[in-house]
Amino acid sequence: MTAVASRLRLPPRMADFSRRGFRLDQPAQRAVLERHARHFLGGFDLAVRSWRRPHEPLSRVDAEERGFAYEGAAMFAGLLDLATAGRARALDRLLAGPGNAYAHLVHVGAGWLFTAARVPVLPRLPGTPLLRWLAVDGSGFGEAYFGGARALLRRASRPSGAVWQVRVAGCGRALWFVESACPSGVADVIGRAPAPARPHLWSGVGLAVAYAGAADRVARADLLDLVGPHRAHFAQGVVFAAGARVRSGIVPRHTREACAEVLGVTAEEAARWADEAAEDLLDAPDVRAYLAWKARLRHRVARET
Repeated sequence: MTAVASRLRLPPRMADFSRRGFRLDQPAQRAVLERHARHFLGGFDLAVRSWRRPHEPLSRVDAEERGFAYEGAAMFAGLLDLATAGRARALDRLLAGPGNAYAHLVHVGAGWLFTAARVPVLPRLPGTPLLRWLAVDGSGFGEAYFGGARALLRRASRPSGAVWQVRVAGCGRALWFVESACPSGVADVIGRAPAPARPHLWSGVGLAVAYAGAADRVARADLLDLVGPHRAHFAQGVVFAAGARVRSGIVPRHTREACAEVLGVTAEEAARWADEAAEDLLDAPDVRAYLAWKARLRHRVARET
C-alpha cells in the first residue's frame, strides 16, 4: 500500500448534515440517512486498515448497514487501485467471496473516486461489464452529496448523452439525502431541473427510497403523487434497489414495503424482474446496454402494475 493511502481517513463529521448544508427540519429521517453515511465512512476506514482481507471486519457491521460499508470500502479500493496502477487488486479482493453479494454497492462505491480524485475513466472491475455503469451512477451521487442541490442542477442542465443520464440518476439518489427524505423538497428541486433530466433524477430517488429508506407509508404515497409522468422511472429505481438488497440476502422492512406499495410485488419478485431483464446484457460493456436494462424494467413495470 502506498504511504499516502495508508494515512487516509474519512472523519465521521463528514456525515453530519448540518456541516453538509442539507435539510435539517426532518430529524427522524435525517438520523436514518446520517447513520447510512457514517457506515459508508466506516467502511472506507475499515478498508484502509484491512484492504488485503476486508470481508471479516465488514462482516461485523450491522447487517442492514453492511451494503453502505461495502460501498465505502469500494471507494478506498478504487483509490488504492488507481494509486498502484491496479497492482493492489483491491477491488478484485472486495468483489471476491462474500463481497459478490454486494456487487452493486462495490461498483457504486468505486464510482466515488470520480468525485474524490476527478478520475475521467471508468475503473476496471472484473467480470461485470453491465454493472460497471453503476460506477458512473456513484460518481453522480458523490457530485451531489458533496455539492448539494446546486451541483445537481448544474449537472442536470448540461445534457450530453447516455453517460449523462446515468450520472444524473446518481445525483437523484443523493438528492434523497440532501433533502433528508422530504418528498416535497425532492420534488421542488427536480421541478427546477431541465425537463430532460427529471425522469433520470426520479429513477435515482426511487432507488434511494427503496434501498436507504427513511420514508414511511405516507411519504411514499406523497412521492407517488409528486412523481407525475415519471412513475415508471421511479419504479425502475425501486426494482434496482430490490435487486441489490435481495442479492445481499438482507432485505429490510422498508425495501419490502416500497416494493409492495410501488410495484405490487415482493422484493424477491422485483429482483427476479431485474435479473431477467439483464440476462442477455450481462457481457455487454456499452452504456446503451445499461440503459436498455433500465428501459426493459420500465416496460415490465408498466405491464405488471
